[in-house]
Amino acid sequence: MQMTATPNPLRAIFERNRAGEQRGVYSVCCAHPLVIRAALELARDREQVAVIESTCNQVNQNGGYTGMTPDQFAQAVRAAAHDVGLPADRLVLGGDHLGPQPWRSLPADAAMAHAIAMIEAYARAGYTKLHLDCSMACADDVEPLSDAVIAARAARMAQAAEAALDHGAARPCYIIGTEVPAPGGMGEGHAIVPTAPPGVVATWRAHEQAFAQAGLGDTFCRVVAIVVQPGLDFGNEDVVRFVPADAAELAETVLSLDGAVYEAHSTDYQDGPSFQALVRMHFAILKVGPAATFALREAIYALENLARELPGWDERYSVRAALENAMLANPAHWASHYAGDAEQQHYLRHFSYSDRVRYYWTDPAVEAAVAGLYAFCDRRALPLPLFSQFLPQHARAGHQTAAALCSAHVQLALAPYADACGAHAAECVGA
Repeated sequence: MQMTATPNPLRAIFERNRAGEQRGVYSVCCAHPLVIRAALELARDREQVAVIESTCNQVNQNGGYTGMTPDQFAQAVRAAAHDVGLPADRLVLGGDHLGPQPWRSLPADAAMAHAIAMIEAYARAGYTKLHLDCSMACADDVEPLSDAVIAARAARMAQAAEAALDHGAARPCYIIGTEVPAPGGMGEGHAIVPTAPPGVVATWRAHEQAFAQAGLGDTFCRVVAIVVQPGLDFGNEDVVRFVPADAAELAETVLSLDGAVYEAHSTDYQDGPSFQALVRMHFAILKVGPAATFALREAIYALENLARELPGWDERYSVRAALENAMLANPAHWASHYAGDAEQQHYLRHFSYSDRVRYYWTDPAVEAAVAGLYAFCDRRALPLPLFSQFLPQHARAGHQTAAALCSAHVQLALAPYADACGAHAAECVGA
């Protein structure tokens, strides 16, 4: 599908948020086609902007762990948006943690060369929300990195992104900063403390100065958000809930920054009132990570349990067994995340909030099992009593395909985000 420049509605949404309106966006960071389609359909139905992101590890110029380049990912998302009828001006593609992260084992110069090639590919593919994150140390760096070094590297990346764009192409918005702890959920024993307001201001000013020194003073006006820690996170089995009072001073601080809002990572598994409070307190970008694929896994396992009660069940359709085999055959994506004995690790492989299952959906045997389960369910009318037992949230939805049921379950997980962010079709007009 040919890419055309469309207005970026984010700045209008964020301006209304800073003015005190309940406006924000939820950014779905996921590469699973069903999850992406579910998010696009929800945005279509809610008259919202769909923000779909890929990380530097998922998607990069070398393919990332999904095997997709930025252009391939962007084309796939645009095609899905067109297929579900989401207007082009209500789709924003985002790149998350763009920096030397995938190459941090190399010396800084080499790692940054890769990072610059990556952001050039993201920019050329039409991503218009770019998170510049150069906070990680490379092989020859002295830790911790100073704000000045981090900001200078971010400015280099912004400079490369701007230079990669053709004349007339849509100019991206930029996000700066990083959250503590690292992406992917908290570890055991970590206290989750909101970012100190002086640190926010120092990060902002360091980037402002670095952009100016790189000749990007006008570009810095498109830095629309800064990533901070609101005081929330999740672990394998626990969720640290957002406490608005603890972040009150932090919320006020963002109003002193030129037109900016906050981006909150690791918001997975918070509840509706927390999302409402976050958006109200200018955390106007809520990142959705493992919660979306956790909901997908939850639906597929429930569907499998339902199908097992029907005549003709075949173990070849067992998605859970296929995933277990795939994870044992290739433990790289979960082994360092799940402690305990064999029994505990087995449980966490399938049910941890960090959802390391998400790395295995593209395994050929897993894909075959999912297709078999869907086909088995779609060949018959699923009995309502079994819906009531295994998928009670969808018992009144009427007959749907198995894939549609899984999509609806993902949308249930995304709905509290959508409720908190308000409708913004109007911001897409003349943005």
